[in-house]
Amino acid sequence: MRIIFYIVQKEFLQVFRNRMMLPIIFVIPVFQLLILSYAVTFEIKRINLYVVDNDNTVSSRSLIQHFASSPFYHIVGHGSDNQAGMEFIQKGKAHQMISLLPGFEKALNSGHPARVQVINDAINGSAASLMSAYTVSIISNFNKEIITSFNPDAGAAAKVQWSFWFNPELDYKTYMVPGILVLLVTIIGMFLAGMNVVREKEIGTIEQINVTPIKKYQFIAGKLIPFWIIALFELAVGLIFARLVFSIPILGNIFLIFLIASVYLLVVMGIGLFLSTVTNTQQQSMFLAWFVLVIFILMSGLFTPVESMPQWARNLNVVNPIAYFIAMIRMVMLKGSGFQHISRELGILLLYGTAILSLAVWRYRKTT
Repeated sequence: MRIIFYIVQKEFLQVFRNRMMLPIIFVIPVFQLLILSYAVTFEIKRINLYVVDNDNTVSSRSLIQHFASSPFYHIVGHGSDNQAGMEFIQKGKAHQMISLLPGFEKALNSGHPARVQVINDAINGSAASLMSAYTVSIISNFNKEIITSFNPDAGAAAKVQWSFWFNPELDYKTYMVPGILVLLVTIIGMFLAGMNVVREKEIGTIEQINVTPIKKYQFIAGKLIPFWIIALFELAVGLIFARLVFSIPILGNIFLIFLIASVYLLVVMGIGLFLSTVTNTQQQSMFLAWFVLVIFILMSGLFTPVESMPQWARNLNVVNPIAYFIAMIRMVMLKGSGFQHISRELGILLLYGTAILSLAVWRYRKTT
């Protein structure tokens, strides 16, 4: 243990003496958390709308006013020709066009269906689906007002009250911030820990270490423990920012979050260490780690639910540690889940970490 302590002490001194390393560890993660939490969102808060009103009546103007009064819509143009609206969409000036045909009010007054044409820019399928949902909701509310105006008792037949658990305000930051915290911990664990080991090869000091009586597990432990501690410190800072800056609730046990992170770091550090054993330069290690990390991130459920992925992708996620950590930290932070709710995923991560660290230590060749 004393040998490991001296190696850990040496690594901490090396980290704090490296002026390039300090901003990467302590400054950049904070900026990433602040920027990504606000910028990375699938919410649509501004829809540029082009309106074609060929009816030009009180009813048609009332429907248009419903869109104009919505905080999500910004009317960028009016006209009586669909072609003009299509040009706005093709140039990217409008995201959506609504066309009201002649006879709109007449159809409403006679009790017949009144048609509304809605055209979406569907290059981004997710955005188009959300825009359609917003539009259908506004038109449905307008329709209810028309029905109520003819029969005041019709609107009182049924009332629906919505209750959203765990995220009552439907704030996307509440969903994203826990996942971004996982990314910050992952970067420290996989990138810096792996590159720190391969750096010894690059500067030629690995040969000096190999001829010492230090055992492999002592060298590996001494190299990884400092970044394990730093990553947990980053997580603590991130949780403080999440609570004070973004008002993210932490309903579960805070010590359970750190237990999950501690086990998770064994996995990502093991992956980083394994990559360092098959590379000779920091650049090679960084490219390999980034290749693995991008796949893990995109399939982790950080941006899109894992349940919406095809079955083959969900099968591949069995070996994706980020997917396990994101699911568990969201459950503990936002739902207040306890150990019994995440024990299966935590057990898988523990087995995963033991296996990958053992493989990395075995793969590291200490030759004299």
